[in-house]
Amino acid sequence: MLSNDIRTMIPPPQSATHPTGHPSAHGGGPRDYTKNPVNVYWEMTQACSLACRHCRAEAMPLPQSDQLTTSDSKTLLRQIAGFTPPLPHLILTGGDPLERTDIFELIDEAKRIGLTVSITPSATPKLTFDKMAELKEHGIENLGLSLDGSTPERHEAVRGVQGCFDRTIEALESAAKLGMPVQVNTLVAEETLDDLPAIYELLKGYKLMRWSLFYLVTVGRGRTLHPITPEQGERTMEWVFDLTQIAPFLIGTTEAPSYRRVALRRMREMGWPAAKIKSTGVYRGFGIRDGNGIVFVSNQGHVSPAGFLPLVAGNVRQDHLVEIYRDSPLFRALHAPSGFHGKCGFCEYSAICGGSRARAFAETGDPLASDPFCVYDPAIGSQDFVSVEQLVSR
Repeated sequence: MLSNDIRTMIPPPQSATHPTGHPSAHGGGPRDYTKNPVNVYWEMTQACSLACRHCRAEAMPLPQSDQLTTSDSKTLLRQIAGFTPPLPHLILTGGDPLERTDIFELIDEAKRIGLTVSITPSATPKLTFDKMAELKEHGIENLGLSLDGSTPERHEAVRGVQGCFDRTIEALESAAKLGMPVQVNTLVAEETLDDLPAIYELLKGYKLMRWSLFYLVTVGRGRTLHPITPEQGERTMEWVFDLTQIAPFLIGTTEAPSYRRVALRRMREMGWPAAKIKSTGVYRGFGIRDGNGIVFVSNQGHVSPAGFLPLVAGNVRQDHLVEIYRDSPLFRALHAPSGFHGKCGFCEYSAICGGSRARAFAETGDPLASDPFCVYDPAIGSQDFVSVEQLVSR
């Protein structure tokens, strides 16, 4: 689970959703992400008993000595509630959130002040049926699980712990019995690429709301794995779009915002009217990217644009999360794609895509650089420029 899955979570079933999986401001289109994020990811702890090869958090057996205390954590929750409605969705991640002894006290506090909450626990012996039932009783709306292989051997080659595959499958079955919505997250890397169709076939046998494909960003322990090439990425996105037409669950991508360009082109080639395009999760995600719609808080209170973009803009122990997100120089720069460098700065899709800021930083050291994963060349020009702009503004 990428720092126990700093990925996207599935929506509460009664709400209209973004492709990031959380409620839309109006239930039908993008909101002003420069003011309010859609998702706040809180790395509650770095403690985790897994040893995932791609862990952003570089999780460890014991928590950091200076992780946010219970009191600090409640202050953070109040800061999140300080955004203007609709409030962001809170995703509890790590490490393993279940390693926090105050986990239920903090979930109760979050619910008391009006936050919706999801969790991405690790597939360890702690994740029992009874523990999942307790999470549901305390108001957890959605559960995130990771599956990076279609067999125990392939999954555990990434996860690093024997038995993790079986525990993940057991958690899927438990969630179905509890009526608990589940998102399954899968890494897209050289090591997993050929196994993706088999993972999909396996998942078809289980009840889930969403399958999220995370395109590897080489940060943390993820540097030991190998990203796929941009050309492979483009072909995979075409496959993902085809799959969305027949899959029994939603499918989305993470750290691959250029999928929006691919999906938009395919929808228009199929003759979809603007109204139908606007009804999709892809449309409702236009403009969401690291630092713009997304914010990450570390276990020590450091605020970054995303878990995979480890630049610190402030700390909730001294600063207010709302002010950091809206006014810090780093976040303000990420809010404005016109200031991005290279082709991402003048691409006609910049408003709806903007490229992966995390990948740009990981590969160039510049969070405003062009996303090296995107094969599209705006210098050649596109016949869709006016149409895209008109579609977004309608």
